[in-house]
Amino acid sequence: MNRTELRPSAFEQRLLKWLGGPLINLSESLGRIAILTRQTIAWVKSADRPTVFAQMVSVGADSLPVTVLTSLFTGMVLALQTGVSFRRVFNEPIYVGTVVGLSLTKELGPVLTAVVIAGRVGAAIAAELGTMKVTEQIDALYTLGTNPIKYLAVPRLIACLICIPILTLIADFVGIAGGLMVAVYRLGIPQATYVNEIQALTWKEGTHGLAKSVVFAAIIALISCYKGFTCEGGAEGVGKATTSAVVISMVLVLVCDYFLSALLVSFGIG
Repeated sequence: MNRTELRPSAFEQRLLKWLGGPLINLSESLGRIAILTRQTIAWVKSADRPTVFAQMVSVGADSLPVTVLTSLFTGMVLALQTGVSFRRVFNEPIYVGTVVGLSLTKELGPVLTAVVIAGRVGAAIAAELGTMKVTEQIDALYTLGTNPIKYLAVPRLIACLICIPILTLIADFVGIAGGLMVAVYRLGIPQATYVNEIQALTWKEGTHGLAKSVVFAAIIALISCYKGFTCEGGAEGVGKATTSAVVISMVLVLVCDYFLSALLVSFGIG
């Protein structure tokens, strides 16, 4: 067989060039994220507690107002739309508490909290670490014998894993309270009816949402740290890394939400 017959055509060369570069970059990024994850988990036990507490304030306490505000109005609009829609169909705003409770505890609570945290905390982590990277502060840590992953990534991961599930619980309660206000004062539903429908929820619904929030927390922390550690190109690079960290975190949260839901349902949780 002639060697020229084994050479790819011009179209095949262009196709390989178009697909090969992104696939190689994706594989390299996945490998680096896997290494970062392994190294971060390995240093969790020796994390610096004062640094972890400082990050918990940044991730948890400072994010509480925006999380509460988002969840409150989400519960209110969810109750309003559910009540109005059911009134048109059944001539009575029924099952409002059930819909609000299930939607918030299983889906909207963990997902919206994760999206808010990704936009606020994820961007801050990527920008902070990216600035340290381009100004060679991370290289200085290596020179001083300090492991940047232990000093920078581990406290942020632990803070996210602790605070985001707590924020999710708070978001669930606040959203349900917002739905209660709309149900009672706007739709005319008796308070006892709404409360009884909420009390019908079991521990499985709460566990369903909390399990998701833990995974979302790990995604946000690891992606943001990775983008910060690999930032290049000065101030412009920091901006791109920050934007990329937020976008990728939000997309992964929404994508993983489906697969986590399917997995948890298959195990009978939720």
